Amino acid sequence: MKESTRRNVTSFAIVSTPFLWTMIFLFVPYMVMFTYSFYLKKFPTFIPAFEFVNYLTIIVDPQYYQVLVRTAKIAITVAASAVMIAYPLSYFLVFKIKSNQLRSILYMAVIVPLWVSYLLRAYTWKTILGNEGILNSFLVWSGFLDQPTDIFLYNQFSMVVTLTYIFVPFMVMPIYMALEKIPRSMIEASKDLGVGPIRTFLRVTLPLSMPGVIAGATFTICLTFGDFVAAFLVGGPNGAMIATIIQSQFGATLNWPLGAALSIVMLVIVLTIISLSDRLERAGRIDLD
Repeated sequence: MKESTRRNVTSFAIVSTPFLWTMIFLFVPYMVMFTYSFYLKKFPTFIPAFEFVNYLTIIVDPQYYQVLVRTAKIAITVAASAVMIAYPLSYFLVFKIKSNQLRSILYMAVIVPLWVSYLLRAYTWKTILGNEGILNSFLVWSGFLDQPTDIFLYNQFSMVVTLTYIFVPFMVMPIYMALEKIPRSMIEASKDLGVGPIRTFLRVTLPLSMPGVIAGATFTICLTFGDFVAAFLVGGPNGAMIATIIQSQFGATLNWPLGAALSIVMLVIVLTIISLSDRLERAGRIDLD
């Protein structure tokens, strides 16, 4: 009895610890934020009121719709750019590098930037794209420009470049893992049947690696939705994203109820993206099976 009791206690502790962690640090803050979204701003504080004024403001005011559309466009563009960089790189590492040691070194070289400060990585691109940055200096030196230009900074282009650089590792990791799990026997069987390399890639490699692509795109889109640092550093007035608006509501504007309502809207969007991603991944696995 003592042994069984001890096992039950141990099992309960193992299960309850992550459950309590999730409840305290995720569920409770979300509930607080959800509650605040129904408050009303009454200077200098807020008053409890179960009203949908903040949500109606988001629906009626066109600026919030425009910001959401802009954020979605930037997020999709960043995900597409990251795929175009990460997939060839991952394919090269998995199928072209024969040395396991060299492959590990190159893979770690892609992951190492995650250990560097996010702010530092974003600020690096502000330095590169600025008027006196490396890009402008090179174009002036090579004769393409007579003087430095500011078209590379404080716009959506600079945001896409910066965010793509920052989030590429999150795209490389799942794609690399998906490609590494593909049985080499299937590729060899395709070649034995006389199928060319392009058709083998399109019929075997690409479908089997799609779960990694979907996972990487989900990571990238969700992380882009929650980013406001890059928008602040390189985005400029036309690069405001939904996270930037939320940050300003909780900061300079001090309109916590509206900021909480925007946060709930963004949370719903992110959860919808994750749900769709999970369904796509499951549908892909069923089709492959």
